[in-house]
Amino acid sequence: MAQQRVVDIQEKLPLAQSLPLSLQHLFAMFGATVLVPFLTGLNPAVALLTSGIGTLLYIVLTKGQIPGYLGSSFAFIGPIIAVSQSQGKGAAMFGALLSGIVYIVVAAIVGRFGVRWLNKLMPPVVVGSIVIVIGLGLANVAVDMAKKNLLVAFVALVIAILASAFFRGFLGVIPILIGIVGGYAFAAIIGVVDLSKVYTAPVFSLPEFTTPTVSWTAALVIAPVALVTIAEHIGHLLVTENIVGRNLMEKPGLHRSLLGDGVATSVAALIGGPPTTTYGENIGVMAITRVYSVWVIGGAAVFAILFAFLGKLNALISSIPVPVMGGISILLFGIIASAGLRMLVESGINYGNKRNLIISSVILVVGVGHMAFDIALNNNAKLTIDSMALATIVGILLNLILPDLKEEPAE
Repeated sequence: MAQQRVVDIQEKLPLAQSLPLSLQHLFAMFGATVLVPFLTGLNPAVALLTSGIGTLLYIVLTKGQIPGYLGSSFAFIGPIIAVSQSQGKGAAMFGALLSGIVYIVVAAIVGRFGVRWLNKLMPPVVVGSIVIVIGLGLANVAVDMAKKNLLVAFVALVIAILASAFFRGFLGVIPILIGIVGGYAFAAIIGVVDLSKVYTAPVFSLPEFTTPTVSWTAALVIAPVALVTIAEHIGHLLVTENIVGRNLMEKPGLHRSLLGDGVATSVAALIGGPPTTTYGENIGVMAITRVYSVWVIGGAAVFAILFAFLGKLNALISSIPVPVMGGISILLFGIIASAGLRMLVESGINYGNKRNLIISSVILVVGVGHMAFDIALNNNAKLTIDSMALATIVGILLNLILPDLKEEPAE
């Protein structure tokens, strides 16, 4: 069998070949990118728009040397929901804006001092535990959505599981999209889909934008989550390095990659889009197709921008029954928690060491237990630190202050 040709990072393909490859990347990110605004109450069209714009900015800021697609980040779902319900979506966007600035600041420090300090601040025992909290902390959101129609949720979940377990090739990297489409079709068959808004929606429409409103409470709830997604970003970059066979951490450098993600996140927040992150789904597409061209990735970004202005498509997305998304979320949030567990295992974290045991235990209970911390301000106002932010802060502090403890002797 002839070996599949590799399309290098800056290689341009003929348009007839490039367009379908770009559409593959669009479909790979579509389900997850749309799910985040669906859960948080943000506009799916804006999420598509900022996903495309953010990816193009990322390609420019990394000098066209890193093939990465930026989609909606799941780590911010819980904090955005909490802030939106208490202070409004504008406040949540202010927190998202500052999370992008956290990226930019870290990028500047990495560019100046390297990455060792970041590894010391947030080693795998901290990051892995926080990633578990992200998944498990959202479990009640998924279950509450699924309860609205357990049959529909169950069908969507089963379809996504079967697609993830048995499909190979390109279909194997879009199980979320397959689950949403299959669940939607079943819901339509049993008559629980309302298409009235799809029929009346214009073919083309302008997305509904949300601008940030200053809220320092939102900043403390949302911005610290960037420390977790930075760790996720580094992991994705290392995987991309292995796939394309280039040392991307050195050239163009981790600092440029973090800068691109941070700028994309802040720009998204300015118009009401969720924070962005590099997408493992699209990395998987590159691994399968061996097409690493940033021109192909950029084409997917352009498609996403165009899709954002299709009014009927956005109305169709909005018509997806809540239980369908609930069933999909059960799998997706579980996978997030499992990814944190995998990080702990692959990093060789030894829980015979009491220090590791203490750090993980406190992070998990603070985060999953939805513990919040109120700070009294003037005029009877208060500042609430969300459980996710509190778990992150506590984990970092414990890692910095706890001395190395001796391991328990093996039995």
